[in-house]
Amino acid sequence: MRILTGLQPSGRLHIGNYFGAMEPAVRLQDEGEAFYFMANYHAMTSTGDPAALRENVRGLAIDFLACGLDPAKAFFFRQSDVPEVNELAWILSTVCPMGLLERCHSYKDKVAKGLSANHALFAYPVLMAADILLYDANLVPVGEDQKQHLEVTRDLVGKINERYGEGTLVLPEARIREDVAKVPGLDGQKMSKSYNNTIPIFGAQKKIRKLVMKIETDSTPIEAPKPTENSIILDLYRFFASEAEQAQLKADFEAGGFGYGDLKQRLFDAYWDYFAPMRERREELEKDDAYVEKVLADGAARAREEADKVLTRVRKAVGLR
Repeated sequence: MRILTGLQPSGRLHIGNYFGAMEPAVRLQDEGEAFYFMANYHAMTSTGDPAALRENVRGLAIDFLACGLDPAKAFFFRQSDVPEVNELAWILSTVCPMGLLERCHSYKDKVAKGLSANHALFAYPVLMAADILLYDANLVPVGEDQKQHLEVTRDLVGKINERYGEGTLVLPEARIREDVAKVPGLDGQKMSKSYNNTIPIFGAQKKIRKLVMKIETDSTPIEAPKPTENSIILDLYRFFASEAEQAQLKADFEAGGFGYGDLKQRLFDAYWDYFAPMRERREELEKDDAYVEKVLADGAARAREEADKVLTRVRKAVGLR
């Protein structure tokens, strides 16, 4: 089984990224051949600053390695270090109906939020499909917001295989962990940089604690029981605490006598302890740029070997060879 995950280097990762994509990806590297890449081509739709893009890629590489990615088990590389993906994207574009892309809500959402309505943003799902199909990926862990793009990928596989022969491209499956598909942000909406409601994985202790203390709550007095339904504190706590600890926090909500500040502090402590080993590893990697660069170079060389096999097959099928 081949597994593929791409993460966009658009700044420091938050816990929604971690539980929605990174943590499942790290676990899956023991289940099959894992291909993990940093989608810097995709990131160009949201940033035009070359220095920022380079630094974001470096930061993401360090974050991923700190969070448990093992380059001995997985293919880990920059998207742009395998330029063959652009050729496959073009081939897919020749069978992609405009209507398929026009129905993608991600494009409409991003334009509504102020991103430029350019071709790259519109054709984003086609490049994403090429990312997946270039390595014959069988399984693609995605968040709920990327589910539609995976469906576009599957549609394009159907069109290519129908026109050029069954087996030209491998049909991938999505894996969505429903329990963590939507990590709540500080305001209760889905955690997203777009909403400015995120809690980063790494950062200064005081700064992150201050963010946690901004979680929206009601005005229930300290002595009164606190509502547990739709509680952002409880919803986030479940990612860092055992079932027994979750039950205890919920019981304290219902008993009263605890202020929201105390309850948020317990959430922060659980979060801080959870990521402690990863913070330590990240500090080590920050000091060893040569190692990080070697990991990415080696990963790209191995990925290109696999990409060439797929693209050779596709070129022959469509008449380019």
